[in-house]
Amino acid sequence: MYQLSKKDWKLFREKLPNWQEHYMEQLIKGYLELLSSDGRASDRFWELDERISTDRRHPGVIVKMSKSDAVFILVRLYSDQVITDQDLEGFSQELIDKVRTLTEKD
Repeated sequence: MYQLSKKDWKLFREKLPNWQEHYMEQLIKGYLELLSSDGRASDRFWELDERISTDRRHPGVIVKMSKSDAVFILVRLYSDQVITDQDLEGFSQELIDKVRTLTEKD
């Protein structure tokens, strides 16, 4: 089992809220497009309801922040393109390699 360093854990806690905020901004843009599209209001309403229900379970929106789950959260955010290689700058090379390796297996 991989042990996250104190430095990586601290950086993760600092960066995660900004990543989530950016991700939610992108979701809202998508919701606005949906709401502005043609079609029946009821269809758009229920599609929005379904999307929000699905999106709220994504780590880009809400996540239990624990040191033991941080690597898996990073892998999910990275594989879902919520974060990029640039967002991983500052983390240890070992953690970056771990995230990339686990992402390749997905």
